[in-house]
Amino acid sequence: MIGPHLRELRRERNLTLKQLAERTGLSTGLLSQVERDIHDPSLETLRRLARTLEVPLFSFFAEEDLRQVAVVRRDRRMTVSSPHGGISYTRISPGSGRLELLEGSLEPGAASADRPWSHPSEECVLAQAGEVLVEVGETLIRLAPGDSCYFDSRTPHRFVNPGTETATFLVSVTPPSY
Repeated sequence: MIGPHLRELRRERNLTLKQLAERTGLSTGLLSQVERDIHDPSLETLRRLARTLEVPLFSFFAEEDLRQVAVVRRDRRMTVSSPHGGISYTRISPGSGRLELLEGSLEPGAASADRPWSHPSEECVLAQAGEVLVEVGETLIRLAPGDSCYFDSRTPHRFVNPGTETATFLVSVTPPSY
């Protein structure tokens, strides 16, 4: 599913596997396995590929959908998890628009990324359960269920669960990030 789409994006940009590997810092062997659907990429691998190819992360899972109204059934949502555990995102929006809505789940002590990162978007996060610590630059915002915050995603940021229970949150991103 991801492989053919990645191959198409790479070829559209006239990149060889070696060139894409150099730009992402990933190995040509790993990229070859991903393109042939032999290996499922990690969340960090997808982030590197999306940034390099300048596409929204979830576009790797997108199906062509030109309808004005799209329904995403709960049992048909795309989910991406970190291979190290701790964080997963489920795409609630269809993935074909200018807005991306994700449901995040953070295990106790886990973070959405090893270190804060940035992308040219805007985000709004709404804590649903547990506690979510939002790091935006030097600012730390502690969200309890029902609390939300908005920020410019060009500032390095990440989400952390400082609590002892799983935290869930919704995050809207516009335009979808890479």
